[in-house]
Amino acid sequence: MGVKNYLVEGVSCSGKTSVATELQRQGYHVIHGDRELAYKGDPKTGLPLEGRQGGAWATDVAFAHRHHLWCAERVKDLVADQSHAATFLCGGARNFSAFIGFFDAVFILKLDRAALEKRLSARPEDEFGGKAEERAFILALHESGDDVPKEGIAIDSTQPVEAVVAELLSHTNA
Repeated sequence: MGVKNYLVEGVSCSGKTSVATELQRQGYHVIHGDRELAYKGDPKTGLPLEGRQGGAWATDVAFAHRHHLWCAERVKDLVADQSHAATFLCGGARNFSAFIGFFDAVFILKLDRAALEKRLSARPEDEFGGKAEERAFILALHESGDDVPKEGIAIDSTQPVEAVVAELLSHTNA
């Protein structure tokens, strides 16, 4: 990854993918964690669930969410690769506590309930948050704050994405 490594987290629909895309557009090295590192696994052991649990992640929103993991060893290996001045790893994983200490800073994208509801209503049904049950689940997570790191630099993600990225970058040496 980079000499400096940054994690960009937030509840579903907070803008992690949009921030990643804008950072890439500006020339930064970005890893889309939900696309490149994510798998369904046991949160205690990290073992993949493929062929286990009867495919419960396909029908149980809470189960799928709890088991959305990133390979901590792969994150550790990526952080050890210092071929870039800075790397931004963007996405959400339920096992972030296993690798959060590898990062120079953690950014948490925040938005109010009204903005989240508006974004969720625009989600296509084939994306997470596009179905009514998923929207309700995400709104509950937003209220509880249970699925994001407790410590980090909060960034208001209701701003235009360029402003979100500018604010994020103002907290880095990138």
